[in-house]
Amino acid sequence: MPIEIKMPALSPTMEEGKLSKWLVKEGDTVSSGDIMAEIETDKATMEFEAVDEGVIGKITVAEGTEGVKVGAVIALLVEEGEDASALSAAPAPKADAPKAETAAPAPKAEAAPAASAPAAKPAAAKEGRVSASPLAKRIAADRGIDLASVTGSGPNGRIVKADVEAAKPAAAKSDAKAAVPAAAAAETGSDVEMAPETRALLDARVPHSVEKLSGMRKTIAKRLSQSKQEAPHIYLSVDIVLDKLLQLRADINATLEKQGVKVSVNDMLVKALGLALMQVPECNVTFAGNELIKYERADVSVAVSIPNGLITPIVQDANGKTFSAIARATKDLAQRAKEGKLKPEEYQGGTASISNMGMMGIKQFSAVINPPQGLIMAIGAGDKRPWVMPDGSLGVASVMTATGSFDHRAIDGADGARLMAAFRELIESPLGMVA
Repeated sequence: MPIEIKMPALSPTMEEGKLSKWLVKEGDTVSSGDIMAEIETDKATMEFEAVDEGVIGKITVAEGTEGVKVGAVIALLVEEGEDASALSAAPAPKADAPKAETAAPAPKAEAAPAASAPAAKPAAAKEGRVSASPLAKRIAADRGIDLASVTGSGPNGRIVKADVEAAKPAAAKSDAKAAVPAAAAAETGSDVEMAPETRALLDARVPHSVEKLSGMRKTIAKRLSQSKQEAPHIYLSVDIVLDKLLQLRADINATLEKQGVKVSVNDMLVKALGLALMQVPECNVTFAGNELIKYERADVSVAVSIPNGLITPIVQDANGKTFSAIARATKDLAQRAKEGKLKPEEYQGGTASISNMGMMGIKQFSAVINPPQGLIMAIGAGDKRPWVMPDGSLGVASVMTATGSFDHRAIDGADGARLMAAFRELIESPLGMVA
């Protein structure tokens, strides 16, 4: 019997995607781990790996097709010994079918059992076994996840890598109730229609156009609505003198010029935030209901504006990297973000974020926390201001305003103030960051 290859969920927020490109054709033989297609999600273009061995018998969704729902059949795989010629006469399952399992009627003799089977269920197996790929089993074992509680998106409900990565270790207890709050939160702000009374206030006489939201914009709306509704924000601002940091940057770039590396002010601020989080670990946390997750390193997400919206690639171990290493990392991440080629682990997660709008002339702003993180640092423009010097004289200094947004459920105001003070001290005495 042919194996249905279904549109995978390549990220926890993915509901549909674009089948950008097929890398195989009908008649090709594939093995587990072979790259079969490139799929565009709401954040990036990702490669889709085969989980079974066989021959591509039929491709049911053409490349370039948008809006392919997760779980829709995109191809049929014929196993060894099966005849692929019969597939050519079979009608192709529709890419936009809400449930791929209902695309073809069941034989009459099996009608009653088939009708009573749920459309999507944790992959319970024939003879009590769970159907999962070898890679999925290894990941589940490493993370302590019970595969019996995971819903498979692979062929015939088989559990694949993406399913296990999206699951939480708490699933090992098969606690269905624990998944309800997360599922409810994920729906916040998604596909919300404008209220009739609000729409009635719109002035149709004003020339306008209506543009359907992209998948990325829907995700941004959902996550930021969730953040403002669930996380009580507290905002703390400090003014920071930049003169010593700017001088150190000039010296570092003169040294690195032959290597073709150029350190930006933002690269240095990423390092400063990473070190500040290590000095004030009470702020390097995530609120998780009845638990508080405390991180042992600082992975700083950097907000990058791209044509369709905003994405936050992560500089891992920002506290331990040199300025030049951060510069290389941010340049590479930003470039691939704009090309839509980041891997999920490169933009999902992180322990804190930094958003710099200073280059746009914005002097001060308050950013929305990027869930599930506990804080985001908003950076304003550095400009010349009258300033009282350490000796008490009045002078002129390059000063910027930084505003931290903190999740008050996890971070007390006093701890937030300590982090802002540590951040300012590191920038005003930058040699401490290279010692």
